[in-house]
Amino acid sequence: MKFIDEANIFVRAGDGGAGIVSFRREKYIPMGGPDGGDGGDGGSVYVIGSSDLNTLSDFRHTRRFVAKNGKRGQSKNCTGARAEDVVITVPLGTIITTLEHGELIVDVADNQSDPVLIARGGFHGLGNTRYKSSTNRAPRQCTPGSAGEQFDLKLELKVIADVGLLGMPNAGKSTFIRSVSAARPRVADYPFTTLHPNLGVVSVAPHRSFVVADIPGLIEGAADGVGLGIQFLKHLYRTRLLLHIIDVLPAESDQPPVESARKILHELKKYDESLHQKPRWLVLNKIDLLNQDEQSEICEAIVDGLKWKGPVYRISALNKEGVKLICHDIMKYLEADESL
Repeated sequence: MKFIDEANIFVRAGDGGAGIVSFRREKYIPMGGPDGGDGGDGGSVYVIGSSDLNTLSDFRHTRRFVAKNGKRGQSKNCTGARAEDVVITVPLGTIITTLEHGELIVDVADNQSDPVLIARGGFHGLGNTRYKSSTNRAPRQCTPGSAGEQFDLKLELKVIADVGLLGMPNAGKSTFIRSVSAARPRVADYPFTTLHPNLGVVSVAPHRSFVVADIPGLIEGAADGVGLGIQFLKHLYRTRLLLHIIDVLPAESDQPPVESARKILHELKKYDESLHQKPRWLVLNKIDLLNQDEQSEICEAIVDGLKWKGPVYRISALNKEGVKLICHDIMKYLEADESL
């Protein structure tokens, strides 16, 4: 199924049913009083999160969600039927905003279990019985129901993962996620092999696991909309740790590792300072292509060139060298973070 992480929809709640003017007319009660009933409330529109969904692909074809109007009142003081509500099911991690102004309506978090109102149905109109008084024995007024709310909304799905993989195209992110989990993203030697986020569950031990997200690679200008990265940077918001994966031996046509890493960090900071401040580990990948002397020289040069102070790991995602160690360290970090 194609991953879709953005969708625009239209929602409209139902209008309230109108009240009516009616009088009791029976054989032996020729001058009966008012008996016009109220209308019914219009249906509202709710949204609820589901862990069974992981994409917004259902909204490719269904983009309108319209609740029905309440029924009008009836004689004999009968109230019109209330319209049924409409419930929209979305994946956990979906953020809903107004399309025109970008105002936040609801953030469907991972602990979301109850429906959230996003468009309120119209209130019922009043029948003429409501207007009966000692001075007005035969009221002839009633009110229409109020209009239901309607909105053009934007749905954005932010992947919920513990760890996000950050790096240039072809840095080895997809190979890494294949080596540590059961996820099987496409792997090839051309840019943008990953065209949508991939999620993998890394099981370190029984009942000890974490979720890692493979985000499409960034390029220079990503924060300004160049390439694919800008479409997916938002998925890093929900991660608790970033792994900055660097190819220690890029192709001759590619930038030196230090320069490309600096540009990644620049794009991250330019896009959002909070992402730039998120905990981040440096992962030097493809060390299997270097002998021991080259490995030490190149890796140390990258660390020194970036003036890196945080954790550093040397791995070969293809051969799974160093992968077990980093997974255990990630698990320890996440467990310690939860205990704080």
